[in-house]
Amino acid sequence: MHRTPETFDLVIAANRLPVDRVVDPSGEVSWRTSPGGLVTAMESVMRSREGAWVGWAGEPGEAPEPFTQDEMYLRPIALSDEDIADYYEGYSNDTLWPIYHDVIVPATFHRYWFTAYERVNRRFAEAVSEVAAPGATVWVHDYQLQLVPAMLRELRPDVRIGWFNHIPFPPVELFAQLPWRRALLEGLLGADYLGFQRVADAQNFVRACRQLLGLPTKGDTVSVARGENARRVRASAVPISIDFVGLQELAMLPETQARAKEIRASLGDPDTLLLGVDRLDYTKGIGHRIKAYGELLEEGNVAPPRETFVQVATPSRERVAAYRELRQEIEGEVGRLNGDHSRIGSPAVHYLHHSYPRQEMAALYLAADVLLVTPLRDGMNLVAKEYVTCRHDEGGALVLSEFTGAFHELHQAFVCNPHDIEGLKQTIMRAIETPAKDKRRLMRAMRRRVADHDVQRWAHRFLENLANAPERPTRSTREREDDEVLASADRQAEDLHHAANPGGQR
Repeated sequence: MHRTPETFDLVIAANRLPVDRVVDPSGEVSWRTSPGGLVTAMESVMRSREGAWVGWAGEPGEAPEPFTQDEMYLRPIALSDEDIADYYEGYSNDTLWPIYHDVIVPATFHRYWFTAYERVNRRFAEAVSEVAAPGATVWVHDYQLQLVPAMLRELRPDVRIGWFNHIPFPPVELFAQLPWRRALLEGLLGADYLGFQRVADAQNFVRACRQLLGLPTKGDTVSVARGENARRVRASAVPISIDFVGLQELAMLPETQARAKEIRASLGDPDTLLLGVDRLDYTKGIGHRIKAYGELLEEGNVAPPRETFVQVATPSRERVAAYRELRQEIEGEVGRLNGDHSRIGSPAVHYLHHSYPRQEMAALYLAADVLLVTPLRDGMNLVAKEYVTCRHDEGGALVLSEFTGAFHELHQAFVCNPHDIEGLKQTIMRAIETPAKDKRRLMRAMRRRVADHDVQRWAHRFLENLANAPERPTRSTREREDDEVLASADRQAEDLHHAANPGGQR
């Protein structure tokens, strides 16, 4: 496809650009790759394709001029302080995020927040329209941009539009609480193809279109219009993954392995190092995890320095009240446990409220005997896949919540219901006490899964689905079997979810 110098055949639209602005002591401005699951996943995808990325540059005010970084054309979007407060912190993270995560905390509804969400989504759609070549493929990402597909279709009916949801899509009973539910569904139906982490998420979307919009549905498609303008939109599961080869290579570097040994030595060379790595978010189940670990300490099942627990809690959305309250709660509980159970030089919990570069995280994963991934609800949780990838030694054990997307693929993990504190404690102890040879067998199987279903395969399957929508692409026998495995895991997870104590066991 021929294109003009500043239009592209592949355009990514996401809330954030994949870079952060850095100012050195001399005042010189540069850009570096951002941390985060989406950026890490898409970085390797874009490396092999020429394209553009539309997103916010991370600071309020006027947008920087478009620029090229690592052979990718970046088109910044301007967000004012008001936009950030109302569109991002307000509607995206205080209205949509709670609804999409089982209303773990109550959602807040303000009409002016939705007005801001609509305004910013239009700004994104207009920018994408300007950089998309004739007939381009546009890949819109995540819950912050659910109105963009329909807005873009109105501006550029020639382009192929896909949208991928990195978080869960809620059951219709929860989604129906949104006063703007019709606008969101109609916005998403502007796409040709919608990708979700789990089969259940795609089914939730189709069901919402049928029950709330009265649209005809058949299997995984929704019919949007009749007559000459008839369109069908397909929605299906295509779970995200990571750059297995790149991360494994990083973990295998001699300096990474040396750093892992340093970490263990600095912690007193415990018999068992337990690790938690999360954004500081109420969906991640950090409080439940600390509660369970505290009871294990009180019962004498674990004790520093023999067992050591490190919790990395990356700062997140600290201007949203629920997140500030969560930080106070978690840090208060950590302080109590350390006061009750620590020895001089041997804290019961090492709590780190920082973000770390990838190589340091790879070393932490290598150092940890048990990784605790216990969200109350999570779209995927790439941390689980990162840990498995880094364990080229086939050591370690993964404790994994059944409420993560990763549970549907990593069946050999030590699975837990994080609401069940007693059960979580038992799962942690099983992960500690299971013989090493059995844990190696489990880790080997999980590593095969992640290696075979890496980020490149995810991107290929999404783009293939988008190119063929509303029809399904021709699948190999192996791929059809893989789809059935995911569907079966979804059915098992939903059965477990409905059987769980909805109030939790605190």
